[in-house]
Amino acid sequence: MKDQTTLNKTPLIAITGQPNTGKTTLFNQLSGKKFKTVNYPGSTVEYSISKILSKYAVNANILDTPGIISLLPVSPDEELSVKTLYNHPEYGTPDIIAVTVDASQLSRNLYLVRQLINAGFNVVVILTMLDLLHKKGFDISDKKLSEILKCDVVRVNSKTGEGIDNFLISVNTSIQHLSKLSENNSVTGHFPVSRENLLKSYTEIEQIEKDVIFSTSIIEKFNETDLVKINKEFVVLNSPGSFQKPDEFTLKLDKYVLHKFWGLIIFFLTMLIMFTSVFYIAAPAMDLVNDAFSILSEKASDILGDNWYGNLISQGIISGVGSVLVFLPQILILFLILSLLENSGFLARGAMIIDKPLSKIGLNGKSFVPMLSGFACAIPAIMATRTITNKKERMLTIFIIPLMSCSARLPVYALLIAFLIPKEDALTGGLILTLIYIFSIVSSLVIASVVNKFSKTFLNTNDNSSFILELPAYRKPKLTSAVTSMFSNAKQYVLKAGPVILYLSIILWVLTYLPNYDPVVNENGKSEDEIVMLKNSERIATSYASEIGYFIEPVMKPLGMDWRVGVALIATFAAREVFVSSLMVIFKVTDTGEDNQNSLLSAMQNATFENTEVKIFTPATTAGLIVFFVFALQCLSTVAISKKETGGWKIPALQVITFTLLAYISAFITVNGLRFFGVE
Repeated sequence: MKDQTTLNKTPLIAITGQPNTGKTTLFNQLSGKKFKTVNYPGSTVEYSISKILSKYAVNANILDTPGIISLLPVSPDEELSVKTLYNHPEYGTPDIIAVTVDASQLSRNLYLVRQLINAGFNVVVILTMLDLLHKKGFDISDKKLSEILKCDVVRVNSKTGEGIDNFLISVNTSIQHLSKLSENNSVTGHFPVSRENLLKSYTEIEQIEKDVIFSTSIIEKFNETDLVKINKEFVVLNSPGSFQKPDEFTLKLDKYVLHKFWGLIIFFLTMLIMFTSVFYIAAPAMDLVNDAFSILSEKASDILGDNWYGNLISQGIISGVGSVLVFLPQILILFLILSLLENSGFLARGAMIIDKPLSKIGLNGKSFVPMLSGFACAIPAIMATRTITNKKERMLTIFIIPLMSCSARLPVYALLIAFLIPKEDALTGGLILTLIYIFSIVSSLVIASVVNKFSKTFLNTNDNSSFILELPAYRKPKLTSAVTSMFSNAKQYVLKAGPVILYLSIILWVLTYLPNYDPVVNENGKSEDEIVMLKNSERIATSYASEIGYFIEPVMKPLGMDWRVGVALIATFAAREVFVSSLMVIFKVTDTGEDNQNSLLSAMQNATFENTEVKIFTPATTAGLIVFFVFALQCLSTVAISKKETGGWKIPALQVITFTLLAYISAFITVNGLRFFGVE
């Protein structure tokens, strides 16, 4: 029997099931949380836990786990999930296992259900994706399935919440009987695996499928009273297994989306539209953010006065943070479009499209999911590689993920592209941004192919690549879910970047404002604005930052840049997006009446090497900076998570050294190559 301490604790309900069966969506309904859900394996890589909402009147904790195929894990992701099911580190063994089962693919899902039941878990089966089953002209008898499995079976629409009350009634009943569980119900987890056992299991599952699935055309033969019988009695399929036929619309569309030529064209055009939208649609919102921070900075300066703390607040903090938050609208739009593409099923096709080139370098389409996540942030992307079962493929994917142009690079790209292209030319700006992203992908593949040749020595493994991925049916994306995902990702971005930007903005302000905080300049015949500019120039020239910059300037000059850009690049190793706020502080952008970005662009256009008329920012040097940011690993958090996931410092150290050198050499070639061809 369970001891009294166990019985008095808050019951734990673990939601498990195969990928893409609605686990996290159901978790969100029950907990009120807003975790992201997508329709391909690898979305959930850490378990999430929460109390069930009070409105459901069920005193229990709900646990969301990564998707698993069976209780025999074949990847770090599945291993985490299985270990959590057997013994959660804080709550112990879950009291109830709620298994989400895709009713439209019943035979694939029942193997896990039978394993859980045979292992001794207290199981409740949740039938999802019933709309897909109905669309194919079939339905399922949950009453008959419950009798066969000898456990509760409920029908739930995770998106609308329909059927959740029935699920909670079942849960409450199970909770009330927890005290009656004996040692005979303890979890064992012993599964004799052999070819014969597997064949026997799936033969039995196929028979179960035939017993509980029926054609909805039979309904026409019953009156309203007799319809109840359909869900209580056994109805034999006229054409067993026919409901498993793929969705016809999906098949028709995939003829073009997965075509070896048209598929690439469709994928490229989709990415072009997405990145053009990032520029064009976000422009009005960016102007509002710019104006708001410009006014706020000016008001703070007027109220606090021209002194060290007034300058710190108005220029060090407000302008520093505002110069990065101005790009938040672009990041929001990027996340929104990616979420819509994910929910529609299109991005899973992207994995298929890119599988062929990936297979030539030792990877496969499974790497596409974490690589794509890397466009948002490298940290969750590296964690998402836990779904890759092959060690070599996983290590290679981790190695190249920092080359994906994450959202932290977007503010930098937006600024540098705005310097090269007029803001009104959104199409050209979007095309350039698309090419940057494509370039980062191609570069990562080339680098992976080189590393792959030394995989036996480098990773002590010579595993062969393999790829199996289930393509979900196309669905109409749910806007509310996409918007929720958009704000959730943007919030994480702000919370992650905000504190770092604030601290570094203050540090940069100190480095550029001290020690000569009140320089003496010749004020004769000068206007007030000219005096301010002279003081700023003199203050920077005699600051701590200038001393650091002059020390590293010999390294920067071959790239066509001076010490000020060097200081900004050093700051970006804490967070790439700090590059923008660093330039704001270093170039003392204090103009009023203009937005921060335009003021910074103006300062960049007028910036010259000291005592010369030679411009620092030119088309050549700006292109070199873009290339530098494509390759450089300037994120300490990424290095830390890489060390954690690879189990040592070997790979992260190699990443930092390789990508930093590659960034410098590539920028040098870009700048001097363009100059050789007459582009200054």
